[in-house]
Amino acid sequence: MRFAAPLEEALLVRRYKRFLADVVTAGGEELCIHCPNTGSMLNCMAPGGRVWFQRSSDPKRKLPGTWELVETPQGRLACVNTARANPLIEEALRAGRIAELAGFEALKREVPYGVENSRIDFRLEFASGPAFVEVKSVTLGFDDSPVAAFPDAQTLRGARHLRELAALARAGVRAVQLYCVNLSGVEAVRPAREIDPLYAAALQDAHAAGVEILAYGAQVTLDGLFIDRRLPVLLD
Repeated sequence: MRFAAPLEEALLVRRYKRFLADVVTAGGEELCIHCPNTGSMLNCMAPGGRVWFQRSSDPKRKLPGTWELVETPQGRLACVNTARANPLIEEALRAGRIAELAGFEALKREVPYGVENSRIDFRLEFASGPAFVEVKSVTLGFDDSPVAAFPDAQTLRGARHLRELAALARAGVRAVQLYCVNLSGVEAVRPAREIDPLYAAALQDAHAAGVEILAYGAQVTLDGLFIDRRLPVLLD
């Protein structure tokens, strides 16, 4: 997945009201840009840190650009635009780069399912039956550890998705939780129990019910993102 336009570098002043970020470009221009991330962005919004944004040419748009990448305090690149995860995974699915989900005959997005008014990110149709795939974007890293974690804030919605997947698995339907790791320098993923123990418990329950827990890492560059490796998920 390549960015539609070249990214511009800036320094972060602050992120606030969840969806706003003030930055200063290399040329000294002060801008308020869109922050497309609903999480805490822990470890991804240190004031003074380098960020990269995509400027918009749409005159009707209220904000002049969208925050895409950040350099974390550990020197890693992370894609903070969570809207990138699903198209990135779809690209990898269609290219057959996610081996466990290769060979599907059809792909549908945002399909209603479950008993809690949920929508699944992808429903894949195989000759053997459907597979329901929920995608989560991972950007949280700690110090020099090569293990990323999810979530970066408490997420009742994420726990609900795991309950829905577990119910599918118990009914004999293939269900998959897929972590899209948009953070460089990562070798594994784990649940962030210290941040959201309820989510971590729901992940354990889902795994015990038969939900497949997968993680794939992306190359994160200033030109774009590319799924290139399977990562282990550390549940214990």
